[in-house]
Amino acid sequence: MTSIGTGYDLSASTYSPDGRIFQVEYANKAVENSGTAIGLRVKDGVVLAVEKIIHSKLLMPESNKRILTIDKHIGYTSSGLLADGRQLANRARDESQSSRDFYREPPTLKTIVNRLSLFIQAYTLYSSVRPFGCTSLLASVDKHGPGLYVIEPSGISLGHHGAAVGKGRQLAKTELEKLKLNELSMRQAVYEAARIIHLVHDDAKEKDFELEMSWIGAETNNIHLPVPKDLFEDADKQARDALLEDMED
Repeated sequence: MTSIGTGYDLSASTYSPDGRIFQVEYANKAVENSGTAIGLRVKDGVVLAVEKIIHSKLLMPESNKRILTIDKHIGYTSSGLLADGRQLANRARDESQSSRDFYREPPTLKTIVNRLSLFIQAYTLYSSVRPFGCTSLLASVDKHGPGLYVIEPSGISLGHHGAAVGKGRQLAKTELEKLKLNELSMRQAVYEAARIIHLVHDDAKEKDFELEMSWIGAETNNIHLPVPKDLFEDADKQARDALLEDMED
């Protein structure tokens, strides 16, 4: 980057002459080099899927979760620095509990997203801290219906029908744009999510990976839960088979 040696990247509170904050851009780079995470908001719920790169054969399968539960009706995942993601998940849990205590009802997804966005943005204002090096995906079904939001390291939050972050985000977004998300059911979305994650990983072909998926909506009584094992395995198998067929053709 042009910032090297100029001193404008030494603090998150310093603008460069052309109005950039380099530490926020560096945080975005950390996200771009991480495993892909996607979210699909469909007609009756939301599905989250994550590509977990396996860095060592000694790692226990299914032990290092990247999809977390914030509240009974809110799911969370992130791409980038995983420790930062867990910190933000804990902050979101605190905000959710605070909202429940004050209003005596489950918080809406927009409420949690707004509060978490302000917290993330505060870490871009002071020289004594650094921006969070992760992009967060939050999914929920509340009184406003299914919702999917993305919060970037700058604190920007945007609602999406389909979202992809991480190394394979461009290919994943292209695949998501081909889908008629408003017409898909949650079960159909599980198969599409598995297919997209396998597709973007094959495009990179670096290391082995583990697929992780969760869903929330009509199938789960609006409670955030992992995708059932039989459905997960079937979707995973179909995605692998489809990829092999494409390679043979």
